[in-house]
Amino acid sequence: MLDELERAIAPHVGQVPGLRWPERATWHITLGFFGEVPESVLPELETRLARAVRRHEALDVAFTGFGAFSSPRRARVFWAGLSGDPMTRLADSVRAGARRAGAAQTDGKRFHPHLTLARARAETDLRPLVESLEWFSGSPWRAESVRLVRSHQGAHVRYESLAEWALAPSRPD
Repeated sequence: MLDELERAIAPHVGQVPGLRWPERATWHITLGFFGEVPESVLPELETRLARAVRRHEALDVAFTGFGAFSSPRRARVFWAGLSGDPMTRLADSVRAGARRAGAAQTDGKRFHPHLTLARARAETDLRPLVESLEWFSGSPWRAESVRLVRSHQGAHVRYESLAEWALAPSRPD
């Protein structure tokens, strides 16, 4: 599914002035962003996140179109959308568990399942880009786990996986 996504956006990478496209190796779906979490909070955070994740089944999802935050006309972030009411419930559980552990949610916005593909420092009109990709619909895939990831900022952002938990197996219909 990432190959499909990469093929779809390939003709556009580098074509929009001011739009920065991170390497595919850094692509991820964020269920909750917690900013700086003190080391002393990590054990309780891991316990609470494990509990939250276990309550949810593996998710069948697909990339479903493209969009931009805050809007395609005034964008700073270009993204691929994901199907998913179940993903929203999972994100809500993860955020609640983190709050109980003492990790403050730094982004209070409503969860919108997406994969960030590019960023701009200044607002950019991405309507032509979003419209040119309206045809895209990705193949379904199964999300089976959740990771706790630490971001290391700098010239090149690096991500470190601290823990990973399996979602519950899907029940047969």
